[in-house]
Amino acid sequence: MGERDFSEQRLELLWQEVAKVVVGRSRECRLMLTALLTEGHVLIEDMPGTGKTTMVKAFAKGLDCQFTRIQCTPDLLPSDIVGGSIFNPKTNEFYLRKGPVFTNILLVDEINRSLPRTQSSLLESMEEKQVTIEGVTHPLPAPFIVLATQNPVDMEGTFPLPEAQLDRFLMKLTLGYPSAEEEAQMLAQVGDEVPFAAINSIFSPEEIASLQVACRKVEVHEAIRDYITALAQTTRQHPLVAIGVSPRASKALYKAAKTWAFLHGRQYVTLDDVKALIVPVWNHRLILTTEARMNERQQEDILEELLKEVAIPEEQVVRT
Repeated sequence: MGERDFSEQRLELLWQEVAKVVVGRSRECRLMLTALLTEGHVLIEDMPGTGKTTMVKAFAKGLDCQFTRIQCTPDLLPSDIVGGSIFNPKTNEFYLRKGPVFTNILLVDEINRSLPRTQSSLLESMEEKQVTIEGVTHPLPAPFIVLATQNPVDMEGTFPLPEAQLDRFLMKLTLGYPSAEEEAQMLAQVGDEVPFAAINSIFSPEEIASLQVACRKVEVHEAIRDYITALAQTTRQHPLVAIGVSPRASKALYKAAKTWAFLHGRQYVTLDDVKALIVPVWNHRLILTTEARMNERQQEDILEELLKEVAIPEEQVVRT
């Protein structure tokens, strides 16, 4: 499946399947698909019981890919994730026991309940799509995406992810509570049980790989690239930002905007694509000053201000 075969109707089928279990959250599901096609990873943070795990499981069920879930706890070891060598007394030989990381879609539930040593065991897999076990490198299946959930960092029993690991996530999403209408619909639709078995798979791993290639072919005008660069530079000069976004963040927004444009049926990126993604792609990468935190300023507030402050490229140059 490629550019010519892709259609909004096919994508709509995926949302219809996910909607059998998930009420609302259409934007969040579209963002997760954007991350998958951009070959990135997603961190989902919110209060317990807001549907983080259910949404991820429904999304994974809509894709014809291998899905594995890890429930993080303080006693979880790195070997519980990547695997290790096991001795077979019958053959007097060691054999490789592959861990749950060898999958297509990896749900790491409550990632900040695991110890930092265990959290860091995911770094190689997230960055290089491979793991090294006892000096031997093993490639991971393709496609590969980590969808991690975490509780708010101020909750008891959590171990905050370090900045270097947060930067490995393409996006950070916050669900929030559903509206009254959505919550009433949820009770009527999935109040008794969650019908995951009713979800049909839409996209195969081969189709996803083809779509990833198609997304990379989306055009980005020079003015759009300059706009992303100007936004990144401004974060590094903002008085309420201690550390601005890294060049990796600029590249992440550039690549994600191409995928977002493709999912909206275009072969070129517009300013609206950049504006739509700057918060989920950059909000976890900004480190605010003490003054900003004391005044209860959030990363989202700073990014919204930047969109108003940074000059927009000429309209006649950039297609909108």
